[in-house]
Amino acid sequence: MQNARLDHVLVGRESGIYRMAYREWGEPGNPRVIVCAHGLTRNGRDFELLAEALAADFRVVAPDVLGRGDSDWLRDPMGYQLPLYVQDMLVLIARLQVQELYWFGTSMGGLIGMLLAAMPGTPLRRLLLNDVGPVLPAAALARIGQYVGMTPPLPTREAAEQYIRAISAPFGPHSEAEWARLCDVMLKADGSGWRLNYDAGIAVPFRQGVTGEDVDLWPYYERIACPVLLTRGSQSDLLSAEVACAMSERGPRAQWIDFDGVGHAPTFLHADQIAVAAAFFRTA
Repeated sequence: MQNARLDHVLVGRESGIYRMAYREWGEPGNPRVIVCAHGLTRNGRDFELLAEALAADFRVVAPDVLGRGDSDWLRDPMGYQLPLYVQDMLVLIARLQVQELYWFGTSMGGLIGMLLAAMPGTPLRRLLLNDVGPVLPAAALARIGQYVGMTPPLPTREAAEQYIRAISAPFGPHSEAEWARLCDVMLKADGSGWRLNYDAGIAVPFRQGVTGEDVDLWPYYERIACPVLLTRGSQSDLLSAEVACAMSERGPRAQWIDFDGVGHAPTFLHADQIAVAAAFFRTA
């Protein structure tokens, strides 16, 4: 197992300057770079196994988006929004000193990648969208809104793990060791027990954006010119089969792979999932 290198970049909001942490695997001078961006409440440690599998061929970088993991929390929670995350990632890309890169994005991380890939002059050359697309169904957003930022007291590690396993049930079947890893990424000890490893303030702009209507991002998706691989949990409530099919026919015409027995979202802890991502990036 290769140890990750932990570093940070400084990014800005009106409320101040903040440290955005990131982990890096592989040869630091390797020009073949993959940035892996996590989902709404998780952090860059989700990609440890994937990064270790790819590190011989790529420099793999996994940021903790602001408010998550080892990154700073914002003084004003309204700074937790996608367009500002895109700006943060451009700062990270500048730090990496590369002219082009590949992107792996799960859920929120995929939306960040979609917006980046749609921009004129984008450095993205390949994009893997993990269980997210240009339509965000209102029902799925409402489900997520029921738990984000609403953590009950977690007095013991056992109670904390039970809670994470309950809200993460759509991830599908995992071994006890895999569940332990998924929980470890998300938990921090505090004076009264345990807490989730993110700022509950991320829920403020998220809930304001839940209007009861689907979110339509097709104009961004259709501007993407690079190759796209779409991975989807076959039971996902965030990305329907109908939208996935349309993504394979519109814009960049994504390749599309379903993982059976999984909802939102595939974790890429399993060998078959890792192999799919590795093949997509290595065939470039």
